[in-house]
Amino acid sequence: MVLEGAGHRVIDAAGVEQAVSLLNNGLEPDLLLCEASLTDSSDGMQYQPLVKCARAENICLITKMREQGVRSEASALGIRHFLDKPVTRFELESLVDEFGQSQGQAPPVYPCQSAGAESVAAATGIAEGRASIPDDMPPVPYIEELGGANFFLAASPRMLEIHRQVKLLADIDVNVLILGESGTGKEVIAHLIHKNSRRQKEKFLKVNCAALPADLLESELFGHRLGAFTGAINDRAGKFEQANRGTLLLDEIGEIGVQMQAKLLHVLQDGQFARLGAQETTRVDVRVLAATNVQMEAALFDKTFREDLYYRLSVFTIKVPPLRERREEIPYLIEQIIRRAPAEMTNGFGGNFPSRLMDVALLYDWRGNLRELRNFVTRMIVMRDPDAATRELEAKVAGSIATDLEVRTVGAPPPCAGIRSIVRDVKERTEIEMIQNALEAFGWNRRRAAQYLNISYRALLYKIQQHRIRPWPAADASQAFQNIRSARHSSL
Repeated sequence: MVLEGAGHRVIDAAGVEQAVSLLNNGLEPDLLLCEASLTDSSDGMQYQPLVKCARAENICLITKMREQGVRSEASALGIRHFLDKPVTRFELESLVDEFGQSQGQAPPVYPCQSAGAESVAAATGIAEGRASIPDDMPPVPYIEELGGANFFLAASPRMLEIHRQVKLLADIDVNVLILGESGTGKEVIAHLIHKNSRRQKEKFLKVNCAALPADLLESELFGHRLGAFTGAINDRAGKFEQANRGTLLLDEIGEIGVQMQAKLLHVLQDGQFARLGAQETTRVDVRVLAATNVQMEAALFDKTFREDLYYRLSVFTIKVPPLRERREEIPYLIEQIIRRAPAEMTNGFGGNFPSRLMDVALLYDWRGNLRELRNFVTRMIVMRDPDAATRELEAKVAGSIATDLEVRTVGAPPPCAGIRSIVRDVKERTEIEMIQNALEAFGWNRRRAAQYLNISYRALLYKIQQHRIRPWPAADASQAFQNIRSARHSSL
């Protein structure tokens, strides 16, 4: 994740034998990261075949602190670089910077993980002769802490645009309607709006409108007087009073009844209401945020939601995209979920998320969005079985693809031979060539290649697997970059 995010080309090897085979077939890595074996028979001499095929100064061994014997034997082979488990992002970035400087190149700029990083950094590859791509760089992941376990993360253009919109709303005290599928993080957006507003030092309260029946919801929002109904044994302030001068989030606003909608409209218009059982009215100063996963256009058409209330709530509307439409954020979200998990849960886990599992996670549609992703990562941490998690996701992805193909082929005419077959073959070969050129030109950074090809990241991963596309030698990769750059200039 770190290396590919900075624009480097990463090739995985299952072990020393496979790595030696790659080296003997012309692979010349600038940095060779080797994880020490976990078996008791591990020793530093097992890396001797690597030293014979690659320069020892380009090898870095990743070991545990107690494996000093392995380090000593590896040092005798000429290996000088070591990292301790667990490897941190900072240590890895520092190592790559050191290798880049030793080759006389400028150090790469890595994505920033702190609030306030709003510019896009241009990452430079460390390999000699490797092309640096200044255009169409992926956005810097932006993370803002919201208190408790909540945080806002943006690495996709649409989420960065939402952050920009929230900043514009900071000094404008208007109602906001937040739309999106279940689990996309609508409540997080509400917290972000409150934190960046002038009301940030006041209360932020939330009411789940779908969790209460109409009579209890009215009492919850507006409060009641003693004896207003059975069980009202004392006066009670509602959420509107409690949130005075602060922010109130009406979650699942699309689920409330028409009668309650009329009362809510009156409060939004006049800023005053009466408690249940009270004659006098109460005036409050509350900023109202509303969120729903209901398709509001359909609700307005079906007359299940009042049009005047909709326009009163939607002075400004924010549409939160589902996770499948911002897949570039999945690696960063997984990293944050693991990092923020309780210590007793992650003890012994090590924070490893295999690259194969990450690829499948990027392919999966995550219909439950962030909630489903969080549950999946938590389950994997608890079970300590990444292979089982990978198989689980692969089965879901395969089922999804099979369903899509079945839907597309229903009623389709039988395949024809002749000219159509020839056209299909030419199209497939052209597609393979375009994908291969883009991948090589962008150092096998698949996110950038997908952006250049104007296809989704999921589609690119599927086509790579479908066509069995593999990396080219370095000289051919450089030529691919020149082809793309020439094509881009000619189009201009």
